[in-house]
Amino acid sequence: MYECFTMNPCDFEALMAKTKLKTRKAAAKRFQVTGSGKILRRKAMRNHLLQKKSSIRKQRLAHKAEVHASDLENVRLMLAR
Repeated sequence: MYECFTMNPCDFEALMAKTKLKTRKAAAKRFQVTGSGKILRRKAMRNHLLQKKSSIRKQRLAHKAEVHASDLENVRLMLAR
């Protein structure tokens, strides 16, 4: 049980590298991975108060957008890919 406290730090890092990451289910429901590996997300502002928005604007918001490069690493960790 207390084996990790007496381990060499290098061995501990190797042990942690072997462990699998769990998928965050909330992220799995919100993001979609394409066949080429891109991660898509929904656009904001399309949940409520839609009567004041034009139909063209709502159509534009209906399409998926690619996750920005600065957020990509965090999303990949949440999806465990």
